[in-house]
Amino acid sequence: MTKHTSHEIDIVKSDTTKIDAVDFENLTFGRTFTDHMFICDYENDEWQTPKIIPYQPMTMDPSARVFHYGQAVFEGMKAYKDEDGKVWLFRPEDNFNRINKSAARLAMPEFPKDYFMKGLTTLLQMDSAWVKPGKGNSLYIRPFIIATDPAISASPSSNYRFMIICAPAKAYYTGKIRVLIAEEYSRSANGGVGFAKAAGNYAAQFYPTSLAQKKGFQQVIWTDADTHERLEEAGTMNVFFRINDTLITAPLSDRILDGVTRRSIIQLAEDNGIEVQVRPITVTEIKEASKNGSLKEIFGAGTAVVISPISAFEHAEELFELPNIENSYADTLKDKMLSIQHNMAEDKHGWTYQI
Repeated sequence: MTKHTSHEIDIVKSDTTKIDAVDFENLTFGRTFTDHMFICDYENDEWQTPKIIPYQPMTMDPSARVFHYGQAVFEGMKAYKDEDGKVWLFRPEDNFNRINKSAARLAMPEFPKDYFMKGLTTLLQMDSAWVKPGKGNSLYIRPFIIATDPAISASPSSNYRFMIICAPAKAYYTGKIRVLIAEEYSRSANGGVGFAKAAGNYAAQFYPTSLAQKKGFQQVIWTDADTHERLEEAGTMNVFFRINDTLITAPLSDRILDGVTRRSIIQLAEDNGIEVQVRPITVTEIKEASKNGSLKEIFGAGTAVVISPISAFEHAEELFELPNIENSYADTLKDKMLSIQHNMAEDKHGWTYQI
């Protein structure tokens, strides 16, 4: 391994690469990682010199507070390669702002923007061969912060670690999915951390999702904790409903994640003359719309999936099948978003960032 310092980042390059052993046509999401990772520790009330080193296991004390009190937040981003071999990010500043918003909610220190952007761009330049061109191909990027202080007293950590790891990716879900609308369990509650990308939010979803999967559903549409009547998110995604020709999604709150993909879909829909309503939407309204034929589509939206169409939902033991329609909003908006992300269409909003 060779070591040098570049742009205030200590870099140790791997002497070998794993890329030749990877079957990029048959990837399991989040199982294969690139050659390098970014790491920066918070000690003595300040972030230390960041590093890029070969991807490897790390050693932590068993008493590290992340294991005991769940101080952990993360982001999900993607890099794309166009036909000329240029690598692009999509709205990276939104992810930077959101990870710091999440960190603040969990009493964790915010990460400096210059470290974030320099670390991200340098890491992607070093591992650019892992970003494959073509729609549907991407490099999933996972920035995260964890509490590393070796102490089990119930208080915020004094030491933290910020990292970025990357995984080549294809489609997260293939085909349409079936969902179960939550009647008992909740993803988040008023005054909680639902708006943050806190690791514990996802751990709490696993059990009710496993119950849904045993019934033949891939995901859960979460409802509000008070009444279980207001529809909020779908699995790990924001969720959209199309009634007639209007696209509807729930308003942001401290229970709902401010998804970058959600925000982009709303803008793209408006750009293309689709009426968008950001308002509360209820289980009763959706069931009635399905029965009278006005419910045309439901789809989830997130970085990993982009857009994931939903073919059916169940509530109170009643199953509702959605129609198969041509020129669906899901397909149209997904194609437009992927075209922008892969530098195949005009970026009117300045969303893309060249590495």
